[in-house]
Amino acid sequence: MLPRHESQQQNWFDIENLIVFLESVQNIIVFILAIGLFGVMVIRLYDLFSSLIVPIKFQNVTSDILFILILVELFKLLIIYLREQRISVGVAVEVSIVSVLREIIIRGALEIPWQQILAMCSLLLVLGTLLLIRAWMSRIYTTQDLMDDEIVYHDN
Repeated sequence: MLPRHESQQQNWFDIENLIVFLESVQNIIVFILAIGLFGVMVIRLYDLFSSLIVPIKFQNVTSDILFILILVELFKLLIIYLREQRISVGVAVEVSIVSVLREIIIRGALEIPWQQILAMCSLLLVLGTLLLIRAWMSRIYTTQDLMDDEIVYHDN
């Protein structure tokens, strides 16, 4: 039998306890990020409405709106992570697509070198394909789940 001191030390370094502790710390970090992101969204929204008082520049307003939408999607990504402890690939891809489009709108398509336009188009093509594959896989798994439920239903 181990002395009480050694038994407590083994429990402290038990891998399961350590994992639970680290996951808790990680959730606290993600929660702090979500609160900070929410604050940034409120500030940017206030800036957007205050900029509407002066003559409107379409490019700036569109850029601000897209930036706020990116922040909203990132906030949604953090909330999904806190609820389900996973990263939503679909939301992450959508954020990436909107970010690339925002960059094109801000800088103007005619002012960007053709190499960067080609790279952005390639990135958008890959991200769009990834989004389509994700939707296709989701439909396959949903159909498979429905078929499994149907088989179980008929067996009873």
